Amino acid sequence: MIKGKFPALAVAVALALAGATAYGEGNGEGDPVKGEKIFKKCSICHTIEPDKKKPLGPNLLGVTGRQAGTADFKYSDAMIAAGEKGLVWDQENIAEYVADPRAFLREYLDDEKARNKMSFKLKKEQDRKDVAAYLESLSEDPESLSEE
Repeated sequence: MIKGKFPALAVAVALALAGATAYGEGNGEGDPVKGEKIFKKCSICHTIEPDKKKPLGPNLLGVTGRQAGTADFKYSDAMIAAGEKGLVWDQENIAEYVADPRAFLREYLDDEKARNKMSFKLKKEQDRKDVAAYLESLSEDPESLSEE
């Protein structure tokens, strides 16, 4: 009887592990629910409330799909140049940007002297993906989601 229990236990463990990685950590996707919690670190400088401003960073409500450097904020010359060059925010480049904002802009603009105003970095890759997914979720049109 013991022999019969081990294969069942192995299958149960394998299914549990597969479920744990099905969404979030390890699958290359961001989790907007986790991202909302992580965004609290960002909220020192940024807001996501309609028609609100903070002096240290732009409002990030609706940032995905937005041309860089175009919201109501005094951006660095480098951020404005990146927008003029065609940088439009999406989950992937938001996650890359928050890893190292200055390095991101320098690479995007191919300019080792490019400077920006954001010095904060999110160190964990999954945290970056989660925050990017959260910001993307704020940009979705609620009416289009209800039609699906």
